[in-house]
Amino acid sequence: MKIEILVKKVRLKKNMTLDTLAKLSGISKGHLSKIERQERNPTLLTMIQIALALKVDIKELYKVIP
Repeated sequence: MKIEILVKKVRLKKNMTLDTLAKLSGISKGHLSKIERQERNPTLLTMIQIALALKVDIKELYKVIP
């Protein structure tokens, strides 16, 4: 599963909106939306910010799910 899809899956599992994730991560809602829609490739720093905001280990966002 792609990183972008995992970000959205984890966010929805935590009942978090894009607005909330944007505020907690310091990343704009528009940029997060583009990441989730696979229109942008997030940098490692961006993924760290997202992981911290979601309160998950960054490894959770890089898992390969069959």
